[in-house]
Amino acid sequence: MSTTSTDTGRVLDAPSTNWVYRILPRLLWPYAQLARWDRPIGWQLLMWPCFWSAALAANAAASLDAFSLGRFVWHLLLFFVGSVAMRGAGCTYNDLVDHEIDASVARTRSRPLPSGRVSRNAAKIFLALQALAGLAVLLCLNGFSIFLGILSLAVVAIYPFAKRFTDWPQFFLGLAFSWGALMGWAAEFGSLSFAALLLYVGAIFWTIGYDTIYAHQDKEDDALIGVRSTARLFGDHTKYWLSALYGLAVLMLAFSFASAGVGFPAWIGLLVALALFAWQILILDINDAAQCLALFKFNNRVGAVLFAGLVAALPFA
Repeated sequence: MSTTSTDTGRVLDAPSTNWVYRILPRLLWPYAQLARWDRPIGWQLLMWPCFWSAALAANAAASLDAFSLGRFVWHLLLFFVGSVAMRGAGCTYNDLVDHEIDASVARTRSRPLPSGRVSRNAAKIFLALQALAGLAVLLCLNGFSIFLGILSLAVVAIYPFAKRFTDWPQFFLGLAFSWGALMGWAAEFGSLSFAALLLYVGAIFWTIGYDTIYAHQDKEDDALIGVRSTARLFGDHTKYWLSALYGLAVLMLAFSFASAGVGFPAWIGLLVALALFAWQILILDINDAAQCLALFKFNNRVGAVLFAGLVAALPFA
């Protein structure tokens, strides 16, 4: 652990001016860091597939003259709270599983558990509290959505171990992070459809792509300690793989949009997203860790663009 991290109470890869450090008492900083409240990009990327799915379902409901603005906004509020809670719980669980690995990686050894600022027992209690918040959100949805949400826990439980047995841990992250693409539709209709499944597959490809970019930050440390990733697997061919992954993401989203019968504005959003994907691939330098982090975070804008297009296609827009 670096001296700077010890003196400031921050982790090396967290923004130093985040609201966490300006509003919360210092005693709570380590818990905020466990939940990654100081790095909102995680819950944002978890949230967008939920929002896409809710907006896609709202478009489908509108075609049946069953659209409700109040219900749509309520679902968005639930998915926002649920994304923050479950992203925090997932990160806390991941840190408990990866305690020893994090202590071996320069970027992560200043996190609360390897640095000793939070005990494992305290982290487990904090994990349970966040999971209960997520459960409270889930119980506000219909029975099928509750079942679907509980089912997702199996994927969440496997993900932290994936880097130990496969070169494709990003695929397992995609399975977990894209689950919201099913939840929004289920919340609206109490069932799934081909459109929702296609959206889920598209979100998985998107997640593998952006997390591959993210993983290039750690590839040297990962190689030393034997952690596997698509960044290490793809290596110098990453741009070609990203072209395929992002291309498949757009293709699956296009099929999903067509199946749900969305309006013209949603297609404009998809075209803009395609351009943003192409720009990422064009400028990517896999050996520039700072740029990799910036491009990873840039995918928040991609998610927002797609959501904005779907919302603009709704009848109230």
